[in-house]
Amino acid sequence: MRTAPHLSRRALLTAAAASVTAGVTVAATPSQASVARRSLPSAAFAGFRTAGRVKKAADGSVQYTWPGIAFEGRFCGTGVGIVLDDSVNDYDVQIDGTTVSTLVTPGRTTSWVKDLADTEHTVRLVKRTECPWAAGRFGGFVAARGGEILPAPAARSRQIEFIGDSFTAGYGNTSGTRDCSANGGVDRNSNASLAFGALTARKLDADYQQNAFSGRGMVRNYNGGDPGTDYRTYYDRALLNVVGDVWQKPRGWRPQVVVVGLGINDFSTPLHPGEPWATQSELIAAYTSAYHGFLDKLRARYGSRTFLVVSATLVSGTAFADTAQSIARDRNARGDDRVGYWYYDDPALNRLGCDWHPSLRDHEIISGLLDQYLATLPLDW
Repeated sequence: MRTAPHLSRRALLTAAAASVTAGVTVAATPSQASVARRSLPSAAFAGFRTAGRVKKAADGSVQYTWPGIAFEGRFCGTGVGIVLDDSVNDYDVQIDGTTVSTLVTPGRTTSWVKDLADTEHTVRLVKRTECPWAAGRFGGFVAARGGEILPAPAARSRQIEFIGDSFTAGYGNTSGTRDCSANGGVDRNSNASLAFGALTARKLDADYQQNAFSGRGMVRNYNGGDPGTDYRTYYDRALLNVVGDVWQKPRGWRPQVVVVGLGINDFSTPLHPGEPWATQSELIAAYTSAYHGFLDKLRARYGSRTFLVVSATLVSGTAFADTAQSIARDRNARGDDRVGYWYYDDPALNRLGCDWHPSLRDHEIISGLLDQYLATLPLDW
C-alpha cells in the first residue's frame, strides 16, 4: 500500500471568525440572475423543503451550518427569487435540474432568476461551502410578478446520511491545484454538491444529509488540534457554532443507509507529546471504543433496519483501514448483520484538490465505487 501525502493545511475548522474573499455572481443562459436588497419574507412565502439539518425561525426562515444543505421548491411563471442572508457561504441555483447561477457570499439579498418560459419549474438552492462558524439564513422562494410559488416537491422515498470529514464535505474539490491560495482559497474552490456522497445520492434519486466537518476525527482531530473536542462533539447539532444546540430529527427522516467516514484525521498524523494517547495502540483502543458507541447511537436513532457503513480510505499506514474493518466485523459477530465495511481507493485518484484532497474527478471515481458497494447491500429501497 502506497503512502498517502500530507493532508489539509486547514487542519480543522474552529468556531471563530474567518476572512473571506469577495466574489461575483456567475450566471448562465437562459437565466439572468440579479440581486435586490429586501427583508426576509414571512412564513406566508414559504414553499420549500429540505432534508438537511436546519433551525426554523418564527418568520418562516431557517438557519443552517452543515455543508450541502439544499432547498427545493416549485413555481409557475417566468422567474423566481431566492431570499438569503449569508455573507460567508457560496450557493448554486438550479432550475429544472440545471445550474444557472453561483452566488458567492451573497449577503442579505434576493437573487432573481428571470426570463424563463412561462410554465411550471423546479428550483433548487444548494450550499457549496462548509464554514461551520457562520450560519446562513434562507428565507424562501418568491415568484416573479404574475407567477406563483407552488407546493414544495414531495420527499423522496430513499434517504442516505453521510457522516465524515473534509473528504465527505468536498473540501477544495473544484481546484485544479493542491495549493489553492492563489486561486480563491478553500471556500471558493469547494462544492459539497459535487462530493462523492452527493453524487451517489442524486444518481439514486435519494434525499441526503451531508453531515461533514473538516479536520475532525472520531476521537482525535487533525494533527491533535483542538483537544477535548472531536466530531462527536458536534454531531447532534443543527447549528455547529452554537454550543448545546440539538437538532430535532423530523419524524420522516429515517435513512436506509448511513455512511460513516471518520478516521482520516485520527490516524493521518503522528501523535505528539501531551496527547491523551501515548502510543498508536492506545489511540486505536480509544477510537474503537468511541466508534462502537457512535454506532450504538445511530442504531438507537434509526432502528435495526438502517444499514450502517463503516468506511475507510488510504492514509499513512494501515491502522485506519485495519481498525475500521475490525469494528465492522465485531458488530457482525455481535449479531448485527446490517453493518458493513467499505474501503475505497483507486490508482486513478490524483488528489488535485486543495491540500491534496480529492479532485472533482476523484469524487466521481469514489462515487462510482460507492455505487458498486451499495448495490451489494440488501437495502429496503
